[in-house]
Amino acid sequence: MDEPWSRFRVLPEDLHTSNRPSLTAQAVTLYRALEMRRPAHDRIVSDPYAEHFLNPAARAASTGLGLALPALDIAERNSTTGLATYVLCRHRFIDDHLSDALDDGVEQVVILGAGYDSRAYRFTDQLDGRPVYEVDLPPLSRRKAEIVASHPEHFGHTSIHRVEIDFRTQSLGDQLDDAGFVSGRPSFVVWEGVAPYLDEAAVSSTLAALGTLCGEGSVLAMDMWDGAGGSGPLAGLRRLGALASALVGEPVTFGVQPDEMASLLARHGFTVADLAESEEMTTRYATLGRRAPQSVYVLAALR
Repeated sequence: MDEPWSRFRVLPEDLHTSNRPSLTAQAVTLYRALEMRRPAHDRIVSDPYAEHFLNPAARAASTGLGLALPALDIAERNSTTGLATYVLCRHRFIDDHLSDALDDGVEQVVILGAGYDSRAYRFTDQLDGRPVYEVDLPPLSRRKAEIVASHPEHFGHTSIHRVEIDFRTQSLGDQLDDAGFVSGRPSFVVWEGVAPYLDEAAVSSTLAALGTLCGEGSVLAMDMWDGAGGSGPLAGLRRLGALASALVGEPVTFGVQPDEMASLLARHGFTVADLAESEEMTTRYATLGRRAPQSVYVLAALR
């Protein structure tokens, strides 16, 4: 059965059944590119590679929005409209945990739903040759590879393995094994901006695979939607905003309350070590009065 609102889609096909790159991946990359227009001390995260992944429409939007940053900052101070702030805060949260894990000796990095993630380039020195497995749908993975190949002066050379997958129909273990991933070793897994767009079966099967693939000392860093829109009188509005992503064929379909994540992860051998809801993310990372919205959170779990 089609998801609600499918008849009103701006784009006619669901992301998983089309040959187009993800629009949400482009949007979060735009947020990171815009952040680079700020002075360094005002940035939540610094990603000098983001601008290279913008398509012509996003590049034009970046120019226009860059001129309107003060007005955008005012909008982002609202706990309902701070989507960009959340995206930047979750990125910084995962960056911090990746840095710590690399210092602690993880041997390989997996980025599930890699999109235009640039950690393989931003953390080159700290990675020190350790392999990075970027896992994503074929259209996005191939477009990213083309962009990187066309700008060797910016991206240089890193130990990246691109792994094409449809999370709903293919085995993560099989795809990673074919790419050279070594099961049982301490690994850092990034699962950012993916799980809320899957269904319960796909989330459970991915966690089960990670529980088998990741050795002791591994870390899983991910984000999640609570499924309810947070609390208070604006919860319905936030929930409506999440569901509206169906209009571009990338619906938010799965949510878990923060206090239920520990039991979900425990079933697959992971223990929550750090969980930050919107207020905590805002306190740790947000600048210029910006606020992450309710209903979303990030966590790091140990294997």
